[in-house]
Amino acid sequence: MSTSNPIRVMIVDDHDMVRRGLAAFLKAESDLELVGEARGGKEALQVCDQVHPDVILMDLVMPDLGGAEVTRAIRKRCPQVQVIALTSFQDKDLVRQALEAGAISYLLKNVTAGDLAEAIRAAHAGQSTLAPEAVQVLMQAASQGPALGHDLTPREREVLALMVDGLSNPEIADRLVVTRSTAKAHVSNILSKLGVSNRAEAVALALKHKLVT
Repeated sequence: MSTSNPIRVMIVDDHDMVRRGLAAFLKAESDLELVGEARGGKEALQVCDQVHPDVILMDLVMPDLGGAEVTRAIRKRCPQVQVIALTSFQDKDLVRQALEAGAISYLLKNVTAGDLAEAIRAAHAGQSTLAPEAVQVLMQAASQGPALGHDLTPREREVLALMVDGLSNPEIADRLVVTRSTAKAHVSNILSKLGVSNRAEAVALALKHKLVT
């Protein structure tokens, strides 16, 4: 591989030993360059803005912000950056959240160095690499159709979270600094999209299906 334009890689993981191991692995690959590290989600956003990586190796379970949340923010701010979810967990919800957030690949941390290097090169080229667990989740999602609440807008999810917290329409309007009619319209849209007739049913579905964090 040519080293004239190495792929710029950033590591996000709250475990020091994991970061050290990944850093050593990257140094062994002539076409890959470690340009930044972060111990958590908030730090990841700052470092990403500073170092402008091509590919990020993203842990999904961190103490401050979750990897999926960070991935979504990074993909929104820097759509040219590709994110590889690299985790110890095979949880189906994590897989779904990571891919919905915009991660191009999903790999477990027991992946071989050679396979990880190829996944980084593939991600840089816009190609996905998925662990078997991720493929299974995608196949199940395809057979089941869209998930409940998939069509809720970010603002509607924000309103739904406030509904779960027990806020009334006027209180939601005050919290979001919008008119009461706007808040009422958001609530109406949420009820329609969830296929329910009242706020209590909407809140029950939101909690059952984890539609809000």
